[in-house]
Amino acid sequence: MKNILKKVGIFTIMLGLLGGVVGCSKPDNEKDKDASKESKKEVVVGFDNTFVPMGFLDEKGDTVGFDVDLAKETFKRLGMEVKFQPIDWSMKETELNDSKTVDVLWNGYSITDERKKIVSYTEPYLQNKQIIVTLSDSKINSKADLKDKEVGTQQGSTALDAVEKDKDFMNSLKGGAPVLYDTYDKALRDLEIGRTSAVVGDEVLIRYYMGQKGEDKYKVLKDDFGLEDYVVATSKENPELCEKINETLKEMKKDGTFDKIYDKWFK
Repeated sequence: MKNILKKVGIFTIMLGLLGGVVGCSKPDNEKDKDASKESKKEVVVGFDNTFVPMGFLDEKGDTVGFDVDLAKETFKRLGMEVKFQPIDWSMKETELNDSKTVDVLWNGYSITDERKKIVSYTEPYLQNKQIIVTLSDSKINSKADLKDKEVGTQQGSTALDAVEKDKDFMNSLKGGAPVLYDTYDKALRDLEIGRTSAVVGDEVLIRYYMGQKGEDKYKVLKDDFGLEDYVVATSKENPELCEKINETLKEMKKDGTFDKIYDKWFK
């Protein structure tokens, strides 16, 4: 399984060294409203518990993953207890900003221009891309080959955003839109039994899934939807927590802890 992850087109971002933009700041006249949040000793992390290998349930039912390990170490250093709360990923910003059931979104959360408007976010810590996977015996080799075919993806994902932005591709699909699933696991299962012709999703997840199920069963197309950055998000009402997470991740990168966790999951 780990051998296939060496092929993944993702790499760690040198936090604080590449001049990345961080969106944790907030106007000074609003910061006093959040002073009480700094004393909070428990933080609730919202995640999709099927998003391997970032955050998921193992065979024992334990919450594990790359982002899980990063979060545990981060909040340990901040002296805070962490609770992982599974959420409907298509409603993640609502859970964060409206119902306030979670304090943080940390589970392969890709930053986009639209999301920048509604969340505070750290500097990127990992890079990913949205790819297309089909079965190895399929005659599909490009986006063009998916004309009039059914293609699955996860509802509320940046994969869906990527498909919707590529108007020519989306309009070429059967029904003029992808088939939506609440989890990638369900989307990939439907691919395996022939209900769809391909799945668009995060490379980090799809490569891991292929490693678990057998790489020879699948084929990743050369066509993709470009690179994107993973960040940690908090509400705009809590930029202080965002800043603390960002600084702690930079410390972990500097002292080698980040790379050790990365190697555990991706090497």
